[in-house]
Amino acid sequence: MKICFATNNPKKIEEVSAALPSNIQLVSLKEIGCTEEIPETTPTIEGNSEQKAMYVYENYNENCFADDTGLEIEALGGEPGVHSAMYADKIVGSYRDSNENMKLVLKNLQEQAQKGNTDRSAQFKTVFTLVLDGEKHQFEGIIKGKIIEEPTGKDGFGYDPIFIPNGYEKTFAQMPLSEKNKISHRAIATRKLVEFLNKLNKV
Repeated sequence: MKICFATNNPKKIEEVSAALPSNIQLVSLKEIGCTEEIPETTPTIEGNSEQKAMYVYENYNENCFADDTGLEIEALGGEPGVHSAMYADKIVGSYRDSNENMKLVLKNLQEQAQKGNTDRSAQFKTVFTLVLDGEKHQFEGIIKGKIIEEPTGKDGFGYDPIFIPNGYEKTFAQMPLSEKNKISHRAIATRKLVEFLNKLNKV
């Protein structure tokens, strides 16, 4: 089965491809000729995921799934949340700069700590929206953990260097992909997606 993953992020494609069975052929936006910026204008992770998937289906007539992912930090009232990819954009004038995003998270947590709020609990949340023959289905993956005080590790992407999942002593960025893919938010959502496709006898 051929299906488009509505992203141009090679790290995301690598993660999801590693979790999919071999009889699902994953194609990227570039491979279907989609080179424009896909809108992400809703106020929720679920909404952005659906918006991206429907855009691809309606404009390119391809069965597809899209994800939206956010890091939700308790002490920051759920921020950066839906704005995770562009958290620092307005402050430093960057564009989806992971290092600047992490710096801002750590700065804001330090400010909270100075006010007496030392809670560093957080969760990663991924929502996949699958559009299959025009029908929409959503799958959620959540992994809980905590934010450490400085980036550690060189693998992964995004906020991985500052996030340690509960029950572990290393960040996502310190884990090999094979280990991260057993527990990550995106892996959880991917497994739900595959289980759904299997039930439909699509794979």
